[in-house]
Amino acid sequence: MPLDLIKTFTYLSIHLTIGFSVAYVMTGSVALAGGIAIIEPCINAVAFFFHEKAWKRVVARRLIA
Repeated sequence: MPLDLIKTFTYLSIHLTIGFSVAYVMTGSVALAGGIAIIEPCINAVAFFFHEKAWKRVVARRLIA
């Protein structure tokens, strides 16, 4: 598995845990906290993956120039 995907999945697991914990403390609802913890971090993880890909291209261009 590529390092970018491993990094993305570890980031996602941390984000899910924090997202659920914060949402549960704020709402007191396991169901609502679970929904928030699933939706927001998953979208964020996809964005993070492409963010990392973009930065790799930036670094590669600087090494060539």
